[in-house]
Amino acid sequence: MSLQSVKDFFAVHAPDISVIETEASSATVALAAEAHGVDPDQIAKTICLRAGDEVVLLVASGMSRLDNRKFRDRFGAKPRMLEADEVVARTSHPVGGVCPFGVAEPLQIYCDESLRRFELVVPAGGATNAAVKISPQKMAELTSAIWVDVCQPPKAPEA
Repeated sequence: MSLQSVKDFFAVHAPDISVIETEASSATVALAAEAHGVDPDQIAKTICLRAGDEVVLLVASGMSRLDNRKFRDRFGAKPRMLEADEVVARTSHPVGGVCPFGVAEPLQIYCDESLRRFELVVPAGGATNAAVKISPQKMAELTSAIWVDVCQPPKAPEA
């Protein structure tokens, strides 16, 4: 159902965007980058978090890490990752395929500033072998996302 809910979302809201299904798994940032021929940081990973009593979806660039202090300052609570079964129940998407499109229940979606530096990002598409290519701004518009700065930039490779 999850992959279909994403396809249905785009059929209604952005019929010009297609869900790309691959033979290879794209369940991790590294696998997704390889499957779609992009830099790992262009993968728009979606994390399902609890902030106090609220459950939210945060979309961030692939190699960025959540900054607990920035998150706490923004949301007034420490971020807590949801267990896989609760992620599926709330989004309809399996871990590795979680995205901000076609979610099972209304959740506030946040896009981290780490995404803005790309013309195109690749979020999952509701399955571990599905994704879409979309501009970060279009993704935020389609999902009514709020822009936040709650991630640390990726660490530079050591020389």
